Amino acid sequence: MNFFHSQESLTTFEWILRAIVAYFFLIIVAKAMGQRSIAQLRLIDFAMALIIGNIIAHPLSDEHLGLKGSLTTTVVLVLLYIGSVYTILKFPRIRKLITPAPITLVQDGEIIIKGLNKARISIDILLEELREEKVEDVKKVALALWEADGKLSVFLDPKYEAITPSTYNLTTEPFDFPKTIIKEGRINFEVLTQLNKKEDWLVTTLKNQYQTVITNVLLATIDRKDKLKVFLYK
Repeated sequence: MNFFHSQESLTTFEWILRAIVAYFFLIIVAKAMGQRSIAQLRLIDFAMALIIGNIIAHPLSDEHLGLKGSLTTTVVLVLLYIGSVYTILKFPRIRKLITPAPITLVQDGEIIIKGLNKARISIDILLEELREEKVEDVKKVALALWEADGKLSVFLDPKYEAITPSTYNLTTEPFDFPKTIIKEGRINFEVLTQLNKKEDWLVTTLKNQYQTVITNVLLATIDRKDKLKVFLYK
């Protein structure tokens, strides 16, 4: 366990051991911090990412720094982070201090300059964010908010909303998520069992409907009506 402590020099094997320990330790840390810290990089998450990155990085490049101190410090920081997240969820007043309220950038088709200045973004960035939301005209936007995690929430004016079956009270079929039954030329026998189907049925269906064999199939999905969608290698 000498690779944990500071030394004049480390062998190649000891450097490898440090990297392995740090790698799995960071995975455990990320798991403890939760998916929120990965999916949404808010103020507190950004600060933690910077601090932990620096703490772990130095012992991996400097043999004079021990690994034990970095791991201990990281554990303390993670406990503080979890405590802070709990405090934010429990006490709304503290939440407002750490997680700022969304900033209005567009309202009723008009760009709010004060909002842009407060969010520190330019009109070009605003337009780029709107394009990513498939909005080509600012005038169609009823409300656009710059969220605390740096994402833009866009709400279109109702007259520009897409028409859906619910608009005309039309009856639709229930949502059906197709299951992958073949991937890269290999059958997913678990799905086949769930559907109470045999391999012979799948082979025959592919031969009759698509004039192909399983090894030629890149991807095949099946819905609740036993309808196959097949993508062949090309």
